Amino acid sequence: MFYFKIKIVKNEVRLMLEHIKQSIDDHLSTINSLLDYSSEIEQMSTLVVDTLKTGKKILLMGNGGSAGDAQHIAAELVGRFAKERRGLPAIALTTDTSILTSVGNDYGYEYIFSRQVEALANADDLVIGISTSGNSNNVLQALKAAKSLDCKTVALLGKDGGQIKNFVDLPLIIPSANTARIQEAHILIGHIICEIVDLAFTS
Repeated sequence: MFYFKIKIVKNEVRLMLEHIKQSIDDHLSTINSLLDYSSEIEQMSTLVVDTLKTGKKILLMGNGGSAGDAQHIAAELVGRFAKERRGLPAIALTTDTSILTSVGNDYGYEYIFSRQVEALANADDLVIGISTSGNSNNVLQALKAAKSLDCKTVALLGKDGGQIKNFVDLPLIIPSANTARIQEAHILIGHIICEIVDLAFTS
């Protein structure tokens, strides 16, 4: 009986190690695929830098893990990433619970971001939508509102890019159907953009 229990434990450990290896392999494959999107990452970085250098601001949004990514990137811009520089204007539209809950209650969840874009965005600001499916309706409505205000728009997406890819100036679609791998690629792109921003504002 004791030997049988040890054998079961060993099998569970083996399966766990195989799962870990597979997850790491999948992650590396997705991240390596970004080399094919270097031009899009450069274009997105240039848009961010140009927006900030002309005194305009960045607005970011997403749901769930993508909301966390929006807040993460905004924090790196307002604070700093790796180099000392002045704070830069970036707002995550995911953080004010009074706005989110009141707009969601009074107008509907699909308008929690678009209402903020209407209130906060000006022409030539850059609005960044993050959606692993490309079909987050509240992100889509906000990007449509941004276009109507003559804002620049980009999106970090996954899968086939969904509806959102058709409503932004620059979509960057991660070639994966795995939500976790898409999110991992999104935050790497966010960090690369922040590195380039650091260089632009400290050189």
